[in-house]
Amino acid sequence: MTANPIPTRLASLVVLAALAFANPAIAQQDEEAGPRENQRISNPVAEFTGIDKITGRIITFDVYVDETVQFGALQVTPRVCYSSPDTEEDPKTDSFVEVDEITLDRKIRRIFTGWMFAESPGLNAVEHAVYDVWLKDCKESSEVPPPEASAQSG
Repeated sequence: MTANPIPTRLASLVVLAALAFANPAIAQQDEEAGPRENQRISNPVAEFTGIDKITGRIITFDVYVDETVQFGALQVTPRVCYSSPDTEEDPKTDSFVEVDEITLDRKIRRIFTGWMFAESPGLNAVEHAVYDVWLKDCKESSEVPPPEASAQSG
């Protein structure tokens, strides 16, 4: 009796889809494969909102992709920032983000790695004892000057 190859193929496709979703490099390769309907736009700037729960201060800040900005004891690094075209009915904005905490003994500890979704800020927001951070938008430009390395290469 031969085994049915369909479940194996389906499982392989599910694994590949999960890897592409979890790994921004694979997702970027998929994006470069060619034009499609509903193609995402890769943006150079991620806009975040953060709250300091002690002071009650809320701040919005821009971070260039692959750059790190410190918000309180947190370091926020977006790896990609995608948005859907303006022609889409339902806007979709997401970013693959790494967030590290600088501990009191000056060590850096990763507290979040994953996708944040602007349309669902509570879904994957960083909830820290003192600070909360969530994705607000992805943008083509910022009033914040780009990092020096990006300015020289671009």
